[in-house]
Amino acid sequence: MRIGSAIVLMAIGAILVWAVDADVPYVSLDMIGYILIAAGVIGLIWALIASQRSRVTESRTLQDPHTGETVHRAESHEGL
Repeated sequence: MRIGSAIVLMAIGAILVWAVDADVPYVSLDMIGYILIAAGVIGLIWALIASQRSRVTESRTLQDPHTGETVHRAESHEGL
């Protein structure tokens, strides 16, 4: 979930909680709104944490003692 979609979920939830005054049988629009707001907040926190992740790259250059060949090795992984 990206930041924009989390904000959209929170906005739709807020509209359902505070702006819509409809009686739908067997459905609580207020509860659905609160659930959407909570999902949006969780998604926003997730997106902010994910944007702080960085990629770690480690590289090594070695020379083979038997053949004299230079070996270059690079590894990269997600860091947190």
